[in-house]
Amino acid sequence: MAITLYGALRSRASMPRWYLEEKGIPYTWQVIDLEAGEHRQDRFTAINPFGKVPALVEEDPALPGGRLQLFESGAILLYLAEQHGGECRNAAERALAQQWVLFANATLATALFVPSNREREFPRLMSVLDGLLAGGAPLIGDRWGVADCAVHAYLAYLPVFFPQIDLGAYPHVQATISATQQRPAYQRVMAGR
Repeated sequence: MAITLYGALRSRASMPRWYLEEKGIPYTWQVIDLEAGEHRQDRFTAINPFGKVPALVEEDPALPGGRLQLFESGAILLYLAEQHGGECRNAAERALAQQWVLFANATLATALFVPSNREREFPRLMSVLDGLLAGGAPLIGDRWGVADCAVHAYLAYLPVFFPQIDLGAYPHVQATISATQQRPAYQRVMAGR
């Protein structure tokens, strides 16, 4: 079995890369130079025809055709959680993981990165998340997992991309960001941003 994660610095590839590091799943990190257009070259579009990062390739004789190619950070996270992370052991766990990963990539990402949504949706989402994050427990179950990776990664983007946003009204969100930034696996992944 061999996993290769393709990505670029300051991209959504940081989420599956952080997950791989946290869970101690062996992988190869392949940087794609977006400025040089490597993501548009045949070698990469054979993996992701849309020319976007991240993308994952797993070589394993047990897989159909011995190889799996995935794109989209959420799909990659969910695959890793189920196949390598010891998560999503039944339909209910899988549905909860999907709920949080989809929330992070669709709802939370849109509230953060679309200016009109940031003004309208951001305060409401942060208020709800602040309450859910009180106590510091994982979003699903009793240990850090794929849901935490997806949601906490976006929260940790706040001071990086939006340092002007005052998070004073959301102390549990602030504590989650601080705790995320202190995780050794997160630091390893984000050090080369």
